[in-house]
Amino acid sequence: MLIDGKAIAAQIQEELKLKISHIKARKPCLAVIIVGNNPASKIYVDRKTKACAEVGILSIRQELPASTSEQTLIQSIKQLNNNADVDGILIQLPLPAHINPLKITQIIDPAKDVDGLHPSNIGKLMSGDQSAFIPCTPLGVKELLERSEIDVASKHVLVIGRSNLVGKPMAAILMQSAAGGNATVTIAHSRTNNLKELSLMADILIVAIGQAKKITADMVKKGSIIIDVGINKIEDPTRKSGYQLVGDVDFENVKEKCSLITPVPGGVGPMTIAMLLSNTLKSYLQRNTDAC
Repeated sequence: MLIDGKAIAAQIQEELKLKISHIKARKPCLAVIIVGNNPASKIYVDRKTKACAEVGILSIRQELPASTSEQTLIQSIKQLNNNADVDGILIQLPLPAHINPLKITQIIDPAKDVDGLHPSNIGKLMSGDQSAFIPCTPLGVKELLERSEIDVASKHVLVIGRSNLVGKPMAAILMQSAAGGNATVTIAHSRTNNLKELSLMADILIVAIGQAKKITADMVKKGSIIIDVGINKIEDPTRKSGYQLVGDVDFENVKEKCSLITPVPGGVGPMTIAMLLSNTLKSYLQRNTDAC
C-alpha cells in the first residue's frame, strides 16, 4: 500500500493557508538566496516560492552570481537577519566550491533558520526543545508517519544515511521521549558491513543513502514499512527526458513485500516543501506572539 506524500502535503498546505488567512497583521515572509546557475537549484527554488504564494506566505528571492564572494553572501544574510519583516531565511544548496556551507549556516539568525541547520537548532533538537526548527525532510517524514497513523514507539527503525540534512536529525526525532518518538533506532550508512542483516531486523526502514535502488527485496522483512527519501536519475531511453527518477529502494520489487511504502516521486519530496512552509509560519508566530 502506498503512502501518498503528495496528498498529505496538500492537506498540510490547506491547513497552513487557513491559519495564515486569519492573520490580520503582515503575512509571514520567507527569503531565499540562490548562488550560481545550478538548473536543479532554480527548479527547487521555483517550487518553494510557488508554494509560498499558494498558502499566503510572502517570499523574497535573491539570485547571486556564482562568482559571489563568501563575504558578500554573509553581508546579504546579515541584512536579512536584521530585516524585521523577514521570518525565514533559506540558502539554497549546493553553494559554489569557494563558499563554506557550514560557515554560512552559522551566520543565519537561529530564530529565522527555517532549514534547521544552525548549531543552536541542532542542539535544541537533541535536547527535546520544542521551539527548535527541525530540518524539513526529516520533519516531513515524522509528519508523514503520524498522519498515516504509523506509531513508531517501541518499533525498531533503521535509518540508512547519516547526513546532517536527513539521517542524523531523523534519528534524533525518532529517539525523543515525545509524540512521534520512543523508537529503537539503528543508524547505518555506506560503510556499514552488515546492512542486509540490519535491514531484515527493522520494522521501519527510512532510506536516505543516495544510491539508486540500493535496498532490494531480499533486504526487507515481510510486512515492514519503507520510507524512501532518496531521489536519483537513471538512464531510460524509453522516456522523452532520457532518464527516470527512482529512489534508494527498488520500489517495483519491494512494494509487494512491505505493508506500506512511499513512492518516488510523490512520497517524501512534497512533504519537504510543506515543512518549509510550516517552519516559516512557526518562526513568524514565535516572533510575533500577538499576530493572530
